[in-house]
Amino acid sequence: MSNLKPTLSFEQGWPILQDEAINKVILLVEEGHTSNQFTSEEYMHLYTTVYSMCDNNPAGPEAQKLYQQYKKTMEGYVSSKVVPSIQGKKDDVLLHELVKRWNNHKIITRWLFRFFHYLDRYLVPRRSLPSLQETGHLTFYELVYGEMNDGVRDAVISLINREREGEQIDQALVKNILDIYVEIGGDTMKYYEKDFEESMLKDTAVFYSKKASDWIASKSYEEYMLKVEECLKDEERRVQSYLKDISKHKLLEVVEYEFLTVHASKLEEKKQINLGAA
Repeated sequence: MSNLKPTLSFEQGWPILQDEAINKVILLVEEGHTSNQFTSEEYMHLYTTVYSMCDNNPAGPEAQKLYQQYKKTMEGYVSSKVVPSIQGKKDDVLLHELVKRWNNHKIITRWLFRFFHYLDRYLVPRRSLPSLQETGHLTFYELVYGEMNDGVRDAVISLINREREGEQIDQALVKNILDIYVEIGGDTMKYYEKDFEESMLKDTAVFYSKKASDWIASKSYEEYMLKVEECLKDEERRVQSYLKDISKHKLLEVVEYEFLTVHASKLEEKKQINLGAA
């Protein structure tokens, strides 16, 4: 079987897939059409095209060439359409555009998965390759977040701090951004923890260290402890609203530590003053 030529060569099949599947999907999504725009006959035609290019050797050279071309296509789309649309944007505008682009990217990946599903069924497991969805998500992560994660992360943290100061923020927007980290990681927390949570916890420590210092200097002990309790409840609500559950224990631990450290420092300071007076 492996020595038989495919029914349809790569050179014959790829132009069909590029024009009738890939280019059409991208054009539809870019124009804002998110619903199914393909008939069952079109689906069958495109799936059969892939099948005919690989059927005699599902994990052979033609199938591998098709997989690599699929990957290049995703890279080309993200580089030419997604990255330019996000570059130069900041703060809330950046976050809104990123959510829009990620949703578009998922739609494109989902449609193309159906056309190229034969590769996922036969080539991917036999060659231990990333699935088509994983390839699409990793492409987005490497090309978009590789360049813009600092700006995205800082914009989200800025929104969180504005909420801590009493401002109303778009919690759904923050949640949507944090969901991207999880979805890109295949529903794991590795990108959420590495690219967002680590910096968020450090910033939280700085934020509450300053608040604790201000409050312990201006409030009674009872008022100070009420503030501690209030802030802990606020952070719990933040986890319920948009942060991930994995952050809850670490976040509360950071807040408690900063308040107690400042409190202990103030007590020690008073002790030293009293000793000096004695």
